[in-house]
Order: sequence, then structure tokens, then C-alpha cells
Amino acid sequence: MMYDIIVIGAGHAGSEAVLAPARMGLKVLLVTGSMKFVAAMPCNPSIGGPAKGIVVREIDALGGEMARNADATQIQMRLLNHSKGPAVQALRAQSDKIKYSRRMREVILSQPNVEVVEAYVDKLWIENDILKGVLLENGIRYEGKAVIVTTGTFMQSQLLVGHSKTPGAPHDQKPSMGLSPQLEALGFPLFRLKTGTPPRLRTDSIDFSKTEKHPGDAVHRYFSFDKPTPYAIDQQYDCYLTYTSPSTHTIIELNLNQSAMYSGVVEGVGPRYCPSIEDKLVRFKDKERHQIFLEPESAELDEIYVQGFSTSMPRDVQEKMVRSIPGLENAVITKYAYAIEYDAIDARQLWPTLESKPVKNLYFAGQINGTSGYEEAACQGLMAGINATLKIQGKAPLILKRHEAYIGVLIDDLVTKGTLEPYRLLTSRAEHRLLLRHDNADMRLMEKGYEVGLLEEEKYRLFLQKKQEIDSVKQSFETLVLYPKKDTIEKLQQLNSAPIKDKVTFLDLLKRPEIKAEHAQVFGFDQLINKDVLEQIEIDVKYEGYIHKAVKLAEKLDKQENMQIPSHIQYESIHNIAHEARDKLSRVRPLTLGQASRISGVNPNDIAVLSVYLKSIQA
Repeated sequence: MMYDIIVIGAGHAGSEAVLAPARMGLKVLLVTGSMKFVAAMPCNPSIGGPAKGIVVREIDALGGEMARNADATQIQMRLLNHSKGPAVQALRAQSDKIKYSRRMREVILSQPNVEVVEAYVDKLWIENDILKGVLLENGIRYEGKAVIVTTGTFMQSQLLVGHSKTPGAPHDQKPSMGLSPQLEALGFPLFRLKTGTPPRLRTDSIDFSKTEKHPGDAVHRYFSFDKPTPYAIDQQYDCYLTYTSPSTHTIIELNLNQSAMYSGVVEGVGPRYCPSIEDKLVRFKDKERHQIFLEPESAELDEIYVQGFSTSMPRDVQEKMVRSIPGLENAVITKYAYAIEYDAIDARQLWPTLESKPVKNLYFAGQINGTSGYEEAACQGLMAGINATLKIQGKAPLILKRHEAYIGVLIDDLVTKGTLEPYRLLTSRAEHRLLLRHDNADMRLMEKGYEVGLLEEEKYRLFLQKKQEIDSVKQSFETLVLYPKKDTIEKLQQLNSAPIKDKVTFLDLLKRPEIKAEHAQVFGFDQLINKDVLEQIEIDVKYEGYIHKAVKLAEKLDKQENMQIPSHIQYESIHNIAHEARDKLSRVRPLTLGQASRISGVNPNDIAVLSVYLKSIQA
């Protein structure tokens, strides 16, 4: 049977890669080792966080599933950096890992146009340099117009504990062994990466009185713009904070040679921004202690995730390490920590659509591209699914620019710069982060989601209604004129705001830090306004100058992004470009002058020469 798209793997990338094409009307086959582990959480049972939480909102604005799944299965919600500026605010959910996987599985199985096969792909089916589908380990072939590879950490994966190194994958599944050799033969450079997970502890064996409680927010929070049924705020699960002790550090230092990371067993490069506890001690010797968060994994499990305590120490050493931490003196380990090493591809072998350069109609998404994190994987799966569908439909691809979405930043970083370590999305990676906020993901991306045919009609209608309401309320605030009368001055005093000397509109008054959009009611504005609308208006007004400056910068840089580079260009024939730049440009094959400017080893003089050359051939 012929399928439009075949997706290999059902992790967070695979789930989105399956749903997007199916919802856009294509016939999709999902091949995965076990449907029991769809969108599983082998590491931290959470969704969101700095930058990542905004990505989840962007996935929702484009029509993806992660936000709805996170909202439906969360056990705690918090808005991080609430007291700071809007550019760094992000939502984080403590997820019920069992319900999260179960719900995503149900969504996929109930989605029209999707068929599922539980099996392992041995090789890509290629004839006469044309991708035809996949070949399973049992010899069965499935034909497809495009294939999306989302194998996560499974390619040639090995589990590392102490000095032992054994083939394996998360949740005691088996690794994928056939794809790596074939991909190398096809021209894909592979390299080894490493990640890890901490131990899990039995909840009733922890003395939480020695820790610091971190409850969820006292107001409702949601990733999805759908606004699901409100959850019970007082039934959220608490997280807890504790710290390593001097005894912890001594145990680790004495046993450092037993860690897989420091005993020569590890080949792959680990994540810089989520190091193992032994790596933290080596890299940050000046720190007297390190934070350890105790996080519930599921309402259906009596287990606590020990965030910040990833390790590849032997099990007996793990026991000593855990029990040296305040509150964990009598803790019972239900699952021991381990590290995992796996193959990834050099993402510079991909176009910004996530289609591969060596093999047409072959797409890659998720940790196989060198990223870490569920959110980074999901957004790649979504974009690969969208672009594979658009290509089959004969339509233009969807490539998000760096000032349009964190998703655009992530993909551009991967395909332009590549990575030598598990890539984690950070707010500092986005030069336009004031434009890429938690509150405005719908304003930035819902039009695009609707245009490609993924966003539902009702969701789009509500978005248009919200846009209209924002404009209407802004106009009302501009017509609400306040005069320096006694009652107005008294009201300002009650709000700890200075008196006015001349008439002023409430829209101008809103520029004051202490004045909130909701204060319009204090001055006689009696219209009931959606909270999200008020938040959007308040940010637009208070940060108007900064936003305007950021928009101007984005527009200036966009001129480079709009200067297309022909695919047939021969960089060797362009005089005055440095040899290194020629090599890097020929390897990456940037699509625009903007992308070329971000390639490591290509300097401003090279870009100036290339710009003049492009103008000469376009004249």
C-alpha cells in the first residue's frame, strides 16, 4: 500500500510529525517499536520552561498537539519569571507522565488518515537514488512519498552505568541498529551524543520537612489558546527543593573514576546546560552546594524524579549519593540513574524545511538532529510534517524566520551552524526575544497555521475575534480621557501613582509602570474584557518603544533574509571570498544572504562580496 508520509518513531517529534500531515489530509503510516511509549518522558516529567514554554505556545498557534496534551495532563502549572519582563516569562507544567503518553496515544489512534505498525525499521527503501519507503526488520516493505525519521536516542544506543556499556534504549526497549550504517553510506556524517537521567525515589521514603515546598500558581495557566476546562488549583501537586551536601561532594569525588563519564567509557558529548551531578562538581568546584528539585512523576506512580541529579555512577555509589542529601537520608531508589549514548546526524545536511540534502523527500526531526528536550523535538516534528505535506501538495514550504518564532531560531541554528553537543533552546539564542513572547505566539503564527491548512476553523475564528477586541479596547482606552480633578487624583493616589496636571488618555496613563490595564475600571471603563486581551494591550503599551526598536531591527535584517541565493551558485567562482568561507558556504548551501551571514567561518567581508555578486547576477 502507498502512503503519502511514513514516520519512523513515536516520541514527541514523531507524534507531531504524524498528526500534522494527517490533519492536512494526507495518508500517514507511523512505524514505532511500541505504542505503549508514545510521547514518553524518559527524563524530566515536565513541559515548558524558559524559551521552551514559548515553543509549546508556538506549536499550538500553528495547530500542533503538545500544548493541549500538556494542559490536559498537567499536575502543576507555574509561570516562570513572572516578576521580570515579558521577554523572559514562560510557562512550565509538571506533567503526569503516564497520562501524557496515554492521551497522545489516544489522539494518534483516533486521528483519521493514520495507520500504525509496531515494528522496527531496518533500512530506508531506496531504488535508483529515489526514496521509495522503508524496509522493516521482518522484511516487510512500506511505500511512501516521503519519510520522516524521528528516532530520538535510539540509533546505535547504549546504556552506561559505571564501567558497563550495554546496547539498550529508554524504557528497556531495544536500540535501532540498521539505520546508522545506511545513513553514513548515503553521505550523512554521524556523531555520538550523550544524555542521562537521574534516579527515581519512592515518595513515602522522603522526609519533605527538610526541603522547601514549591507549589503551583494560584491562578489558572494554560499553554493552549483553546482554554480547556479549568483545573482545581488546590489539587495541584507540590515540588520540593533541597541541596547537595558536603558529604555528597566527598562521595562523588572519591568515586569519580567509577563514573562512566570519567572512566573513559563515554564517547559522546553530553549536554552543556544539563550536566550530570559529577560533571557539575568538576566544572563548578567553587560551588558549595547544588540545587536538587524533587518532582512528582504521576498521580498513578509513587515515584519522585530527582531533577539536577543525573549520573552514570554505579548503583551502590548512587545509593550513598542519594542518602547524603537532606530529606533523602532514608530514600528508597525505585529506578537507578543511567546515561545513554546514541548517534545523531549533522543537521547542516538539512534544508530549513528539515528535508535532507543528500536524499530528496527524506526528513529528520528531533534528537537525531542533535537537540535535547521534548519541546525542541516536538516543534521539529511539526515543521517536518508540515513541510513534507506542503511539498507533496505542490505548495511553497513554511520556513519560520528568526524574528517570527523560537522555532525559527532553533531550526536556523541547527541547519546553519550545526551543533557538537545536545542543543538546548535558550532565550539568549534569540536576538529578537522581545518579539518572541509567551503572550503573542498566536499573533505571530496563527495566520500561518491557518494558511497551511492545519489550524482549525473555530480556533482561527476566536483568534480573529481576539485581534478585533484588542483593537477595539485600545481605541476605547484612547477615548477614555482623564482630567486633573479631585476624584481622579484620589484614585491615582490609591494606585500609588503620581497626580496628573493635564488631561491624559488612559492609554497614555497605562505607560506608567504601576498602572495596569485592569485599572481602567477604576476610572469608569465598565466593559468586561478578556484577561488575555488586557495582558496583550498592557505589554504593547508599556514596551512600545522597545518593541518598535526591535521591529525596525528585524525589518532591517529581513532585507538580507529576503535576498535569495540561487541553488546552483558556484562559490569557487566568486573572487575575494576567503577559502574557509567558500568551503562553509558550499557545504551548508544557504538559501538566503541572511542565513549565509550566520555560518561560522563566514565573515562580514565575505557577505559584502557575496551581496555584490548576487546583485550583479540579478541585474
